[in-house]
Amino acid sequence: MSSQPMPSQPYYLKGSSFTVRMNSAIGWLARHGLSLAGTAELSVRGRKSGKMQRVPVNPHTYEGAQYLISARGHSQWVRNMRAAGGGELRVGRKVRAFTAVEMSDSEKTAVLRTYLERWGWEVNQYFQGVTAKSSDDELLAAAPDHPVFRITVDA
Repeated sequence: MSSQPMPSQPYYLKGSSFTVRMNSAIGWLARHGLSLAGTAELSVRGRKSGKMQRVPVNPHTYEGAQYLISARGHSQWVRNMRAAGGGELRVGRKVRAFTAVEMSDSEKTAVLRTYLERWGWEVNQYFQGVTAKSSDDELLAAAPDHPVFRITVDA
């Protein structure tokens, strides 16, 4: 029997049944042209199935660049994005294909702070007490739990 410690699982907070239903409704609305507070529907190719997977997201702009942040942690869309390297954002008939590069934890502080300023009303519950008013050190400590992708929309 090994005395090695078990590797810890990456942070991921699964949505409640209510949240799953709400996300389905928000995704449906975005797919049909109604963005709530800037939401869009993300489509990314499944790393195992090869099929496009859809989930509503809150695209975030900081200093002219666009980002996708996973408030819930290392979710399926994050794992698929790492494998696919990009996807599509949709609001109605407007579909924007993009490539994505995951940011290192040390690069995330300002992006996470401005994301929480904009979307905190919706996502603070997933950040375990960290808010837009938290210190840089607190944001840096939370960074490993919240993947951030810089996206570049294809021309």
